[in-house]
Amino acid sequence: MHYERNQYSEGFSICGLIIAGMFLYWGFNTLTSGFFGLFGLWWLGFIWIGIGIAIISGQIYALANRSNLRNVVKYEFEQNPNASIGEISTNTGITVKDVRAIILDLKARGELKGKFSSKTGEMKYTQVTQPVAADVEEEKKKEAQYCPNCGTPIKKGDAMYCSYCGSKL
Repeated sequence: MHYERNQYSEGFSICGLIIAGMFLYWGFNTLTSGFFGLFGLWWLGFIWIGIGIAIISGQIYALANRSNLRNVVKYEFEQNPNASIGEISTNTGITVKDVRAIILDLKARGELKGKFSSKTGEMKYTQVTQPVAADVEEEKKKEAQYCPNCGTPIKKGDAMYCSYCGSKL
C-alpha cells in the first residue's frame, strides 16, 4: 500500500467527481456533435474522456484505500493497545492528522473504544471490535426505546404513541 501525505482526510472529493463528469460530458459531446469535426479537432473528445476517467479512477482508489488505512490503524491498536497517536504515526508512516481522522472514524463506527490519557497521550481502556449482526440488533432494540420522531425516551414498554409528540411508535 502506497501512502501519500494527508491522503485519508483529503483524498476523496465530490467536487472531483463533478469535474470528472464535466470532462466526460465534453468528451462525448465533442465526439457526437461533429462541431469540432469541421475543424479536424474531433480527437480532443478522446483526451477529455481520458482525463475524466483518470479523475474517476483516482477517486475510486481513494475510497478503496481508506478502508486499508483504517485496517492498518486497527491492527496497530490490536498489537499495542496503549499506543499513542505519535507512535502509530511513526510505526505506520501515516501522518498524525490522518491517524486522528482514522481514529475518529473507527470510534464513530464502533470498531474502536477507549479514551486517551490527558497526561501521556496514550490510549487507555482500548477495545478493538468488529461490528457484528448482534450489535446491530442491540442498536435496533435501543432505537425502539426512543421515539423515532422526537427522540424522547419511551418509559412504558407497551406504549403505542409517543407521550411528547404523539407520533406512532
